[in-house]
Amino acid sequence: MSVLSAVLVALDSTQCYIGDVSAHPEITQRDLRTRSREIMDAVEHGQSFTVTRDGHRIGELIPLRQRRRFVSRQEFIAMSRNAPAVDLEAFRADQDAALDHEAGSPYER
Repeated sequence: MSVLSAVLVALDSTQCYIGDVSAHPEITQRDLRTRSREIMDAVEHGQSFTVTRDGHRIGELIPLRQRRRFVSRQEFIAMSRNAPAVDLEAFRADQDAALDHEAGSPYER
């Protein structure tokens, strides 16, 4: 059994209440304090939690977004080979349609 599944099984028995099924599993402040290592391991593996105190929701623990990885020029070219061709005239027409021709310099407003 993985650490994440073990934490989720353990947390199931200690949840205060479940509102929306799509909501994060709820953990009490006491659970967070006593099992912080397990819970932080679960967060590190992508699990989110709602923290409660005295039956009231007080915060959320959510994983941080992963840092973007650098893509070399060669990788970008390889990934772009199957991209659809861009019709430059249609692109310019879309830009002209979106552009406010009446607006002058932003400093004149």
